[in-house]
Amino acid sequence: MGNGNAERFFTDSEKERIRQAVQAAELSTAGEIATMIVDESDRYLESELAGSLFLAALLALAVAAATHHVTIWSYIPMVVILYLPSRLLFDKFPRLKIPFAGRARISDAVRLRAVRAFYEKGLYRTRHETGILIFMSLLEHKVWILGDRGINERIDPSSWEEMAAGLAKGIAEGKGCDALCSVIERCGSELSRHFPRRVDDVNELRDSLII
Repeated sequence: MGNGNAERFFTDSEKERIRQAVQAAELSTAGEIATMIVDESDRYLESELAGSLFLAALLALAVAAATHHVTIWSYIPMVVILYLPSRLLFDKFPRLKIPFAGRARISDAVRLRAVRAFYEKGLYRTRHETGILIFMSLLEHKVWILGDRGINERIDPSSWEEMAAGLAKGIAEGKGCDALCSVIERCGSELSRHFPRRVDDVNELRDSLII
């Protein structure tokens, strides 16, 4: 996936549907729901380097075998020559890095990026600490749902995992907007049970998708 995927992932009409879904979900709760989508959560530079070196070594071996000229003195320079084109390929197609990153590394990267976004976008500043972030990272095909302290005191954070998995599955199947709107509705329903809307409630976070 190249640059700009997050910007184009949802159409304008889908972005409006998402905004309206957030607005509707917040009508019955003091909780604040924010949605965010990013191209990737990390550069995975170490995976890019390892993958490029692996590809260059593999290609050099193929060239050496095809030319019947396999010696250490020709093989190593060939790896060096092929490394840069391999690196450019990994840079152009970031998805190639994922197999070299490892499941734990990817999961940690998405979680940390979601936490960073939570603070960067000021979700921790809500009056009753009831902000929640639905974070989607396209490169990794992962979703993280993160609640503020007030929410985590009442709702077990693990309860969001099933919703996050369902949303990730919907995105992978090309039903991202429907899946996201469904999760927004379910989040609103869950929040309304623990944090019903107050008389003096105000909308503290933007309802539109953050990109």
